[in-house]
Amino acid sequence: MIDVFRETTFLVPLGFIGVVFFLMIVIWSIRRHLDPTLHVESTASIDELMTSMAGLTLTTAVAGNSVEVLENGAFFDVLIQQIRAAKRTVHFETFLWKEGVLGQRVADALSDRARAGLKVRVLLDANGSRKIGKTALKQMRDAGCRVVFFRKHAFRNVGVLNDRDHRKLVVIDGREAFVGGHCFVDTWLGDAQDGEHYSDLSVRVHGPVVNTVQAAFSENWVGETGELFVGNDVFPALAPAGDVLIHATYAKPGGSAAAVKILHHTAICLARKRIWIQNPYFIPQPKAIDAFGDAVKRGVDVRVLMPATSGSDNPMVQHAGHRNFEKLLKCGVRLFEYPHTLLHQKVMTVDGVWSAIGSSNFDDRSFETNDEIMLGICDRATTQKLDLIFEKYAPKCQEIQLEAWQKRGLWHKLKDNAFYMLHEVL
Repeated sequence: MIDVFRETTFLVPLGFIGVVFFLMIVIWSIRRHLDPTLHVESTASIDELMTSMAGLTLTTAVAGNSVEVLENGAFFDVLIQQIRAAKRTVHFETFLWKEGVLGQRVADALSDRARAGLKVRVLLDANGSRKIGKTALKQMRDAGCRVVFFRKHAFRNVGVLNDRDHRKLVVIDGREAFVGGHCFVDTWLGDAQDGEHYSDLSVRVHGPVVNTVQAAFSENWVGETGELFVGNDVFPALAPAGDVLIHATYAKPGGSAAAVKILHHTAICLARKRIWIQNPYFIPQPKAIDAFGDAVKRGVDVRVLMPATSGSDNPMVQHAGHRNFEKLLKCGVRLFEYPHTLLHQKVMTVDGVWSAIGSSNFDDRSFETNDEIMLGICDRATTQKLDLIFEKYAPKCQEIQLEAWQKRGLWHKLKDNAFYMLHEVL
């Protein structure tokens, strides 16, 4: 009997270890299918390949649009004005909303439209918007807004709690859309004048591409509510509003790489002159670093603008990014850190003719886990505006130099490597 007890005592932990090991293999296998080695062979310029870019990212390039770049706190003045001018529907989706002056302004505008009889649908990430405040939430619901939280902390969501809705978009009357990086927190007000006021970019678009942005909103709304909204109030036939070709990238197929990851990697591979990136959380995978290195070898000017740890709202992320700075610098990538405040814009421009702007960070969480949306825009004027914003902040940055970087202190290096181990969940 004693021998049987001892044998059982030995087998139970051994069985537990076996189960854990098996689950680790399952998780590795799932992630492996989301992380294929991407490569592109083409001699055509990126503006000639918009149809291909859209197809690879599971969408369609749509002509006949207009684009307006909206910077910093001025974005909210335009957005709230347009919400108050809505006549039929307002669809609002965001990750981060905290109680404050800005949140109350937005809640007032949405409540006003709901009381006027409009259909107002508000989709908030349950984690990012957990501090929205009871007052604004009750006000909107009492006014008739339908406010829904994405992936609420509930037993039925245990398996998907790590999946967050990081999109930031608003669609008004199905005819006008806003897409970008702005969050609904008071630190996004102002004009990036100090550490308490952040920098960010969004775009306002008109034209047929608005239907695609509406489809992105519908995806998560249907998933949370089951409601399929139809009709001209939400999906009207849209006439051309300009001459800009755009594709909205947001799909996240279960068995392959997410569309936003393919978008960024393809753009890197197609660049022939320059790649300028503005992103607050820049932690490229080794394969992406290799792609940057190949671009530099082709003669591409690769630059990245990001906040320094002193300007970031999450210094751990910046330290995680630091871990690969040496390799990036050796590849010929130029790195600029802005120390004064958070630069939150998520922008990539290529060759002065193409740009991507939206909600996606340049890290594993955005590329493989979060729900994101990016607009790929083929337009010289828009690209020039975004490049000018890069140039506005760059003179106030510290450009990282390889020799000095290699001499940074041991404590700095330890933090870089320690936080990099957590980069997939930061």
